[in-house]
Amino acid sequence: MKYACIHSHLGEFRLRLMCRILGVSVSGFYAWRKRGPSERSKHDRLLLVEIERCHKASKRSYGSPSGLVARTSRRFRVTTDSAHALAIAPNLLGRRFSPSFAESPNRVWASDITYIPTREGWLYLSVVLDLASRRVVGWSMQETVGSSIVIDAIKMALSYRQPESGLLHHSDRGIQYAARDFRRLLRSRRIECSMSRKGDCWDNAVTESFFATLKKELVHDSAWRTREEARAALFEWIEVWYNRERRHSSIGYLSPTEYEKRLLKKAA
Repeated sequence: MKYACIHSHLGEFRLRLMCRILGVSVSGFYAWRKRGPSERSKHDRLLLVEIERCHKASKRSYGSPSGLVARTSRRFRVTTDSAHALAIAPNLLGRRFSPSFAESPNRVWASDITYIPTREGWLYLSVVLDLASRRVVGWSMQETVGSSIVIDAIKMALSYRQPESGLLHHSDRGIQYAARDFRRLLRSRRIECSMSRKGDCWDNAVTESFFATLKKELVHDSAWRTREEARAALFEWIEVWYNRERRHSSIGYLSPTEYEKRLLKKAA
């Protein structure tokens, strides 16, 4: 390390001065330079290249050796409107967010809505997450934030996953999830309905965390001119990056797709 430091500053300072300050000999420096980089040094250089590749591939979400800094999150507004007279379901999930509680896919889903800014106006995004794997199994993007956005997202999830009866669906108590059409759809598929307590965002912490990650890694650094540009970027982030590549600490630093493969293999 000392010899490498000296070598990097040759031409700026006298060699003998640097050797004296660092407590090494001039002959030792020349012998080091003649030997060339050590195997450890070569390995470290290769490792740094791989770290930089992973950092770039993760859209700067992984952080932080060698001066690589992960993006930090920003605060964003809540879109929940719970000031309505529609029926509210009890909180059956009770903050049991651990993948081990769901045990396997299609046992517990969680949903939420957020807003995406574009120069053309707001684009609203609704997602459905499988809590066993953290995978996004359904999503919908619309210009308005009525009940149809959550219905389309759950229909996508149902079509894609074909869950058996007994699935638990958790959300906040917003008007979109309390709407009669949405509740009727859940009942028709024998899905139990669970809702957060009033004003308690921690009751739906997994989807809140998902949106925080989305905003931090993609939205805050983007300035989309149109909603269509945002749609394309969100689709790529969700389906290509988040579901298939992004590692999650809660599932052993695997991607949701890889974790589900392991769960299904174990069950088989």
